[in-house]
Amino acid sequence: MKASEIRKLSAKELDAKLLELKDELFKLRFQQAINQLDNPMRINAVKKDIARIKTVQRDIELHGKNA
Repeated sequence: MKASEIRKLSAKELDAKLLELKDELFKLRFQQAINQLDNPMRINAVKKDIARIKTVQRDIELHGKNA
């Protein structure tokens, strides 16, 4: 997910997407622990998406939606 796509989402959508990604990360880590993970690079991608969402949320918190 690109930052430009994330910026188009509302605050509620950002929260929902963040929750969804955290849940996916938990499931991926669980699969990795029991050696059933097909694509280990997906963990890194999900972690980066979580970081992007948190960065956009913080930017909105500091500068408002229009910044």
